[in-house]
Amino acid sequence: MGPLTAESVLRAAAKMASLDVGSLPICGADNRLKGMLTDRDIVVKVLAKGKDPATCLAGDLAQGEAVTIGADDDAREILQTMAQHKVRRLPVIDGHALVGIVALAEVTKALPDTTVGDLIDTLTSD
Repeated sequence: MGPLTAESVLRAAAKMASLDVGSLPICGADNRLKGMLTDRDIVVKVLAKGKDPATCLAGDLAQGEAVTIGADDDAREILQTMAQHKVRRLPVIDGHALVGIVALAEVTKALPDTTVGDLIDTLTSD
């Protein structure tokens, strides 16, 4: 699914470019989520600090525990989690294994416009 902790940031960036996404999950060899890697992480934590993305490991940028949702969570629960943490994408976990990523655009198709509008207000407010 995403880069392994031992993959280079350069390889992760290439994967983001080929998929046209701004973030990827970082997994251990056991397919357990270790964190998320964003294009901003690459710019701020690698490039701006003069580090070589070919030698930096994706796992070195996975800090803290990633916010996740369960594979059985419904659309309202997903939106509540997105609003609470002010994120637009969430890794989906089944047990301990990463099984996918859900994006705000996908969830909004399953809910009424008023619920979606409330979330957009939350995500865009300072």
